[in-house]
Order: sequence, then C-alpha cells, then structure tokens
Amino acid sequence: MKFFVDTAEIKDIAELNDLGMVDGVTTNPSLILKSGRDIIEVTKEICSIVSGPVSAEVVAMEADAMIAEGRKLAEIAENIAVKLPLTWDGLKACKVLSDEGKMVNVTLCFSANQALLAAKAGATFISPFIGRLDDIDLDGMDLIEDIRTIYDNYGFETQILAASIRTVGHVRECALVGADVMTAPPEVIRKLATHPLTDKGLEQFMKDWAKTGQKIL
Repeated sequence: MKFFVDTAEIKDIAELNDLGMVDGVTTNPSLILKSGRDIIEVTKEICSIVSGPVSAEVVAMEADAMIAEGRKLAEIAENIAVKLPLTWDGLKACKVLSDEGKMVNVTLCFSANQALLAAKAGATFISPFIGRLDDIDLDGMDLIEDIRTIYDNYGFETQILAASIRTVGHVRECALVGADVMTAPPEVIRKLATHPLTDKGLEQFMKDWAKTGQKIL
C-alpha cells in the first residue's frame, strides 16, 4: 500500500520523504492557506521534493471552470494530480482531464456508486473519506471493501486512495482490505512506528546494557 502524506507543511513532507515513507502528497487550499503562502508556490515546492503524485485541488464548482483550473494546476509539474469533487460537474471535468492524459483524484467519495462513476469517468484515484463516515456511525472500511470488490470485478484501474485517515488502526485496516493508497497526516504516519511493548523492551534492554559497563563506540 502506498503512503501519501496529507499536509502542506514542507518540513514534514521533506522529513518523511527522506525516510522513504512518502509515495505522494495530498493537499487542499485550506491546508496551504494555513502556511500563509501562495498556493501555486507551495504546490510547486512540494512537487520538487516528492516524485510521486501531488494532489492539487480546484476551487471552482462548474465543469468548464474546473477544467480550466485543472489545466492550470497541471502546468505546475508533471506529477500533479488534479483533485476534483465527486459531483456531476466534477465527473464531467474528470472525463475531459483524464482524456487529456492528466492524473485526476476524485475526492469526497462516500458511496460505492460514486466510486463506480469516478472509475468510468477515468479517475486515476478515488478518495473515499473513512473518518467522516465513522463520524456518522457508519463503517468507512465497509466502503473500501465494496469499492475494492467492484473495481476487481470489472478490471477498473482507478486506485483506491483511502482518505480522512485518523488513526493507526485505520491504516492497518486499509492495508488489510486492499486500499491501493492511504493518505494521512504526518503525526499518524509517525505513530505507526510506536508500540508500548517496543518502548518497554527498549527500556529493559538499556537497563541490562548499563549493568555490563561496556560500550560499542
């Protein structure tokens, strides 16, 4: 499963990328505006750090305007994936931009039917929002499983990009049910390396080693 990092913070992206933990980046205008910098400038810098897909989101709501914005965003770098909302206009824009050879990430997916439409429109990625479904007492993983089954049944090449990942449990479950990609905040990715028994084991190891009085260096 590929790891995308969901942030616009350059420091976090660079650190995780150096560790080989970043296969791509998802951003949105709200995340970038928190940095106080120009959207195009920040997106270009992210694309220079990460070789994988970098999602850049349109803000228009009508298909023609989405297409125009998508074309402009795609000019930033070759690894831009134009992020479009899962609306009828978004699907129209997806079809046009994907036919032009541009990567498209269709976002705000909350049903298997929506994911089916996105795949038929040629989306590179479909982004089901796990955490937001959990918020309304639905199981987001059920949606990932349904989409996986449908895509496998009919040979769709659209990649399932699990979004709204909030816990390390979400990451494990996405890997188990077959998501192609998951995108999570930097702090969630870092937490994947932690476990209380690892900490306890290291603490005991250091106590035992200290008793030997020996040094490696």
